[in-house]
Amino acid sequence: MKMKLSHFHYDLPQELIAQHPASFRDDARLMVVHKDTGKIEHRLFSDLVDYFSEGDCLVLNNTKVFPARMWGNKEKTGALIEVFLLRELNSESRLWDVLVDPARKIRIGNKLYFGDDDSLVAEVIDNTTSRGRTLRFLYDGSYEEFRIKLREMGETPIPKYIERPLEPEDEDRYQSIFAEVEGAVAAPVASLHFSKNMLKRLEIKGVDLAKMTMHVGLGTFRNVEVEDLSKHKMDSEQFWIYQETADAVNKAKANRKRICAVGTTVIRAMESSTTTERGIKATSSWTNKFIFPPYEFKVADSLLTNFHEPQSTLLMLTSAFAGHELTMEVYNTAVKEGYRFLCYGDAVLFI
Repeated sequence: MKMKLSHFHYDLPQELIAQHPASFRDDARLMVVHKDTGKIEHRLFSDLVDYFSEGDCLVLNNTKVFPARMWGNKEKTGALIEVFLLRELNSESRLWDVLVDPARKIRIGNKLYFGDDDSLVAEVIDNTTSRGRTLRFLYDGSYEEFRIKLREMGETPIPKYIERPLEPEDEDRYQSIFAEVEGAVAAPVASLHFSKNMLKRLEIKGVDLAKMTMHVGLGTFRNVEVEDLSKHKMDSEQFWIYQETADAVNKAKANRKRICAVGTTVIRAMESSTTTERGIKATSSWTNKFIFPPYEFKVADSLLTNFHEPQSTLLMLTSAFAGHELTMEVYNTAVKEGYRFLCYGDAVLFI
């Protein structure tokens, strides 16, 4: 059956969208789904270690979210404009691709002023999408000073569906404990559940923890607006598969051990780096790979992820991995059982 956008609809009650993280990272619930039998177990995330053995490999995304949401004032009118930094285009020229809201108020040539003292100014030099713009920041200091200024004026970009003000806990909890390489505008949410205790328990059991980097960008979250999925175009996202990670994954593959992708970003990066032997190779590249059913995965045989929005590319990838019928059964069960959804929500492990 040819899959269409409408096949990925389900009713998500507003009250199931998590507005705060769990008290402790590994306190979240964990649904465990056995792909071969369809069996569903209801556990806690702290039970994750029970499903892995010595020699298995968990692949983690160590991207770090930067404070990508800024607030500026439009010249002359003083109108408050939200600027969401997406991607640095040119460090020397201080060029960035951004989203602006409200977009209708911003034209090429407009200037935006940031900070109480207007110490940072940006000029709109191009339109990239209906909401997107290219800004040139006008700043006389060094590049290092400029990046410090951006961090000072930015805030943690928690998603808009979290309908509350930004809180101090978000700066820590909207970041994994192994976040190292700054560049993401959104968190790889499956990673948020891992505590230091959980990582240590996995290491003691002999599970290999391999890290890669994919900077989560607009590609992961842009809405699909076409019924024919083959016509949806993903925005490219940058990723790195390191040699030691490729070696760890290929070793586990050769020894017929479990390879678990922690999050959809990890699985997209690995599927963009495959070899003819169905392993992966060290890679530094960009990918716009859009995975939806049917799709044959070549690397990972298990997937740890969160519960995603209806009709999202994340749900489509999950469906391709676990099978569409089983995935929709899992989501309906999650709604019935009161699981928490989206970035601060609960987790699901497909094995």
